[in-house]
Amino acid sequence: NDTIKVFSGTSHPQLAELIARRLGLPLGSSSIVTLPSGELSVTFHESVREADVYIVATASGDETSTNGALMELCIMAHTLRIASARRITAVVPCFPYSRMDRKDKSRSPITAKLVANMLQIAGCDHVITMDLHASQIQGFFDIPVDNLYAEPTMLHYLRDTMGPEIKNAVIVSPDAGGAKRASSMAASLDLDFALFHKERKKANEIARMVLVGSVEGKTAILIDDMADTCGTLALAAKHLLAGGAKQVFALVTHGILSGKAMATLADSAIQKIFVTNSIPQDNHKKACSKLRVLDVSHVLAEAVRRSHFGESVSVLFNSVPY
Repeated sequence: NDTIKVFSGTSHPQLAELIARRLGLPLGSSSIVTLPSGELSVTFHESVREADVYIVATASGDETSTNGALMELCIMAHTLRIASARRITAVVPCFPYSRMDRKDKSRSPITAKLVANMLQIAGCDHVITMDLHASQIQGFFDIPVDNLYAEPTMLHYLRDTMGPEIKNAVIVSPDAGGAKRASSMAASLDLDFALFHKERKKANEIARMVLVGSVEGKTAILIDDMADTCGTLALAAKHLLAGGAKQVFALVTHGILSGKAMATLADSAIQKIFVTNSIPQDNHKKACSKLRVLDVSHVLAEAVRRSHFGESVSVLFNSVPY
C-alpha cells in the first residue's frame, strides 16, 4: 500500500528487490546520477508524503565505493525528509566503518560515531543493520537501532546441510573478540568450542595465533562477522589442520573480500566459505569456487514488516522467519 515504500541505493539493488518482493511490494522508483563534476543527483519519481520509507543501502557494492554508498544514503534520507516522509529507516545490512568504533591509538578517529551522526543529521529516524562489528555502536545513535543477527540463518543452514555429521564438528572463533558469537552458536548446536588468541604487529598483519581448545579428528567450523583480506581465516585454517582437524569450513556474515582475498581463499585449507548477501557477491562467486552465499533478505524483510506494524523485532534474534 501507499503507506510503506522501499527504495534502493546503487550499492545493492538485488537485495532491495528481494526485500520488496518478500513484502509483496514494488521497489520504489528513484534514480541516482553521478554528474560530470562527481556530485550525486538523487530523484524520487513517486510521492512519499506521510509514507513509512525504507532505504536499502549496504557498505559497498560492485560498482559503488563505501564512501559513495554512504553519501547516497545521506542524500536520499535528506531528500525524503524535505519531501515530507513520515518516517525514514535506513536498512544497512553491513554498517560502514564499523571497525573504527574506538580510539585504539593516538590521533585515530572514531569513524563509526561520525557515520551515526551523519545518518541522524540527514534525517534517518531508525536504522536496521546486521551483526555490527561492535555492539556499542548502537550507543552512538540517539535514534532506535535494530541490530539483527545472521546466526539463526547460519544454524538453520548447518543443520540442513551437514545432517548427522554436525555432531562431530567444533565451532571455532578466529579471535577472542568473536568468542561470544561462536560460543553462542556452539551452545545452540550442543558442540564443543575453541578459539584462537591472536597477536598483531600492525593492522591486517598477524604475528602469532595460538589455538585454545581441541579439534582433533573433528570438522572445524570457523565463525566470524567479517572477512576482508581473509588472512586471519587462512592462517586459522592452517593451524586447525595442524591441530588435527579433518576439514575446515568458514561461516562469515559480511564477505567484504577485498584485495587479494580471492587468491588467499583459493590457496587456503578452507574447503568452503559461506557468506551472506549483505554485500553483493556475484563477482566474488565467479572468482572463487569455494564461496557459497546465504540469503538473509527474509530476515531483513520481516524486520521491515514488524517495524512498520509496530511489532517486536526480538523474535528474529533466535528464529528464522519462514
